[in-house]
Amino acid sequence: MAYQSEQQLENEMIRQLTQLGYEKVSIPTIEHLQQNFRNQINRLNKENLDGVPLTDKEFVRLLLKIEGKSVFESAKILRDKETITSDDDSTLYLVLFDTQNYKNNHLQVTHQTTVVGRYTNRYDVTLLFNGLPVVQIELKRRGLHFAESFNQIMRYRKDSYGGLFNYLQLFVVSNGVDTKYFANSDREPMKSHMFFWSDDLNKRISQLEEFTNTFFEPTMIQNLISKYMIVNETDKHLMVMRPYQIYAVERIIKQTLENEENGYVWHTTGSGKTLTSFKASELLSQEEHIRKVIFLVDRKDLDAQTMQEFNKFEKDSVDATDKTDSLVKQLQDPLRKRIITTIQKMANAVKNPKYESIMKMYENDKVVFVIDECHRSQFGEMNRLIKKHFKQAQYIGFTGTPRFVENKSQDGRTTSDLFKDCLHTYLIKDAINDGNVLGFSVEYIQTIKGKEGIDDATKVPGIDKQELWMADFRIDMIARHITEIHGNKTSNKKYTAIFTVESIPAAIKYYDAFKKLNTSLKVASIFTYGTNEESVENQEHSRHSLERIIKDYNAEFGTNFSTDTFSSYFADVSKKVKNAQIDLLIVVDMFLTGFDAKKLNTLYVDRYLQHHGLIQAFSRTNRVEGAKKVYGNIVCYRNFKEATDEAIRLFSQTGDTGVVLMKEYNQYLADFKDQLERLVQIADSPQAVDDLEGKTKQKEFVVAFRDLTKVLTKLKTFVEFEFKQEDLGIDEQTYQDYRSKYLHLYEINKKPEIEKVSVIDDVDFEIELMQTDRIDVDYILELLRHINFANKTERDVAVRLAIKEVNASASTEMRLKRDLLLEFLKSVAPTLTNDDSVDQKFHDFENLARKKEVRQMSEQVQVAEEKLEYFIREFEFKGVSPDQEINDAIKAPFKEKRKRVQAVKDFIYNNVNKYA
Repeated sequence: MAYQSEQQLENEMIRQLTQLGYEKVSIPTIEHLQQNFRNQINRLNKENLDGVPLTDKEFVRLLLKIEGKSVFESAKILRDKETITSDDDSTLYLVLFDTQNYKNNHLQVTHQTTVVGRYTNRYDVTLLFNGLPVVQIELKRRGLHFAESFNQIMRYRKDSYGGLFNYLQLFVVSNGVDTKYFANSDREPMKSHMFFWSDDLNKRISQLEEFTNTFFEPTMIQNLISKYMIVNETDKHLMVMRPYQIYAVERIIKQTLENEENGYVWHTTGSGKTLTSFKASELLSQEEHIRKVIFLVDRKDLDAQTMQEFNKFEKDSVDATDKTDSLVKQLQDPLRKRIITTIQKMANAVKNPKYESIMKMYENDKVVFVIDECHRSQFGEMNRLIKKHFKQAQYIGFTGTPRFVENKSQDGRTTSDLFKDCLHTYLIKDAINDGNVLGFSVEYIQTIKGKEGIDDATKVPGIDKQELWMADFRIDMIARHITEIHGNKTSNKKYTAIFTVESIPAAIKYYDAFKKLNTSLKVASIFTYGTNEESVENQEHSRHSLERIIKDYNAEFGTNFSTDTFSSYFADVSKKVKNAQIDLLIVVDMFLTGFDAKKLNTLYVDRYLQHHGLIQAFSRTNRVEGAKKVYGNIVCYRNFKEATDEAIRLFSQTGDTGVVLMKEYNQYLADFKDQLERLVQIADSPQAVDDLEGKTKQKEFVVAFRDLTKVLTKLKTFVEFEFKQEDLGIDEQTYQDYRSKYLHLYEINKKPEIEKVSVIDDVDFEIELMQTDRIDVDYILELLRHINFANKTERDVAVRLAIKEVNASASTEMRLKRDLLLEFLKSVAPTLTNDDSVDQKFHDFENLARKKEVRQMSEQVQVAEEKLEYFIREFEFKGVSPDQEINDAIKAPFKEKRKRVQAVKDFIYNNVNKYA
């Protein structure tokens, strides 16, 4: 049977959309788009315009005001009212999208709109809300990977999106069988931010037909745009919620408005509970009969990074002070419907007689408490206090690891005892299946072996286990082992690791062991010291130990912390772990719950863990980041496999641990050998790749080598991995030679010739798998994205560190961009403010630098700047230098001409590699 073509997919989808109520319109060009938008704006704002359509001049004023904005600014404009000056100098108020009354909006569908930018592109299917393009759908025929649609959108973003197309909020990509959606952004979207759609039971909806009927149902898609997207003020980009987050919010709203009962949401750690809970509290606060919505978090979770996360969703939404007075003032403010505060401040406000008269105002009013991490025992106490005071209160809890009978809290209660109904679940097995979090690769390393057949000396009755665990030889052995395997575990320190141990003395002892090794690893530690700690002979007080650890940290990173500024030290450590600037962080309990860091991929464990504590700790490692992060690595120096299996079964609600735990080394080794056999059948040596005839054979090689490298990436993370021919069937040099051939094919195929269709263009090279250096432009910009530019010391330290990293990097990208980045860091970064987008400022700086280079070359070879820019665009698009046109453009004697032609070719090649 023949594959269904793109045209057939497109026609069938448009037929479905018209049945759902969309009007099919023909928008072949930008001019037609603007005229249709004008008609729709006149219709939507008929009442505001007193029935008089916008004049030509008024419409031009509107376009001038709303076009040419960034995606971020366009998103804000779409959701707001716009004002323009009429021809009679009065003010006109215009709505672009009615977020309150959907029946006022008119939904249309068009296809094959032609847009001329740097190149001419035709877009597959576009959905228009009141004439504005809001959703773009790109289709590939069945049999091709839907990721190719993603790559096509990336080309459109670069070549032709702009004007009214900057109002696109969502992209949908599909090959008919697999369908995903993702948010538009001024930043380069990541494939890991493409999401599957599902129903409210987490059953995936990937077939395009069913996806269209549910996702593009008019109320659902308008809800998505108006309610379930976040205009992120901090990072200045758009976010879209995932289906399980949306269904949870809808269940919460129904529970609070219709059932008036308590409830909790069980969404696995790493699935975005903070965003879900925040959005639920936002929508609840818009309900008239709810007097206050109070979002409660634990004080120890409300660190700088968490506050920054909340402020992404709503600027200045968190009161960072410890003063209960500030909370009470917010409670007094009738306009402040939503409050984000800590459980400690709320407990104070309820108990303190000083606030009794104010708190009494809410005794019989409808107040909704949204409680984060509600599995914690302290919320049981808080629950009793609230019930006593807030008689009409309703409580909605969020947890990734509920308390069951098996792991009940110290007072014997479960999460259901406190919050009653579970409103929605999204378990770890669901999240792994959807690609929203990673699974775990768990290894158990035996460090103590008994004599005379006793496998584990720690299981011998009557033994002093603590003496064994803390033995110097064992501590030193584990420190050396971690040092040896850390590069493989973290992809040459592209990622970072946490090492959790059972006590503060153990943390100190391990820190000293790493220092003694004089390792190149950047090792830090953090723990809370006892204020009135009992003195032990010949043992350093934990505060003194932490003080010298912080002193080492200051020397490494150019900071100035001490135990007196512990909270600032904590915030800085948190930030540096997130940026992988610290290689190994030694902790006891800190950072094991509620800490999200995509660059964290490994957890070393020398303690016993169980139930929710185990899942919480393991889950620090499993955030999706990139192709090289294939799972969370867990290396255990004690054997608690039974506890691991029990915890996974409990929190997956299944008897099968295989979904969550990855395969063992020997299974991956067998997979590698199978893939290697497949590769050798296509090209039995690296040299044979050159003899592959035609793109079809080249594609076979690319896919085979890419898949081989995927398995190798997993193998490399295991302790027993060694790149030996007798183990793998291939030596490292031969593998690297194949890799060179692969990269060569990538380079010659990444810029297809115009109007040329090639089977190899359908392949996703996943080039990130081949990268070995962790330092790239995004890494450097990430060092600056979250700093407080108002703090000169913090800014200067961050800039110095970024300069140091740029100078130390040996990657190809860094060699090309080193001077550019250094100039940006030295001249622009020190002038940035907290209102600036680091990415936009670098983009602007890069564009100016590029234009300057073009101008200088123009003067040198006496060719117009416009001509040089045209040559660059041609080379970017086709991957081939326009030699004849370059030759024709240069007028000079023969020898001089040849010299200038070569100079232009070299310039174009270097310019594209540097800036593309």
